[in-house]
Amino acid sequence: MIVAITATGDRLDSDIDPRFGRCKYFIFVNIETNVVEAVINSPTAGGAGIAAGQTLVNYGAKVVITGDIGPNAYQVLSAAGIEVITGVSGKVKDALEAFKAGKLKASGGASVQQHHGQSAL
Repeated sequence: MIVAITATGDRLDSDIDPRFGRCKYFIFVNIETNVVEAVINSPTAGGAGIAAGQTLVNYGAKVVITGDIGPNAYQVLSAAGIEVITGVSGKVKDALEAFKAGKLKASGGASVQQHHGQSAL
């Protein structure tokens, strides 16, 4: 299973980026093989959350761990069957261990309101 974590840097000891669509990096971790890959997130001017969601789909992520996520991105991820975990802060490696230990639970929806000037899908 591939877990994606929003990060401010490209290493497991980086901080979790609280923003989903505009995070600096996604760190993808295959929890069966322990293969780690950091990918720079290149947000667009508009629709950053939707584009970021597509990145996770393309990498085969089944779970995303982040601070906050908007409604458009949440819809994209939910439609793709990707579990969304929000409200997480601290180090990427600590969040990953908490997930493996079953201490993190899926969110029931977006954790922030729709951004100004952008409409829901």
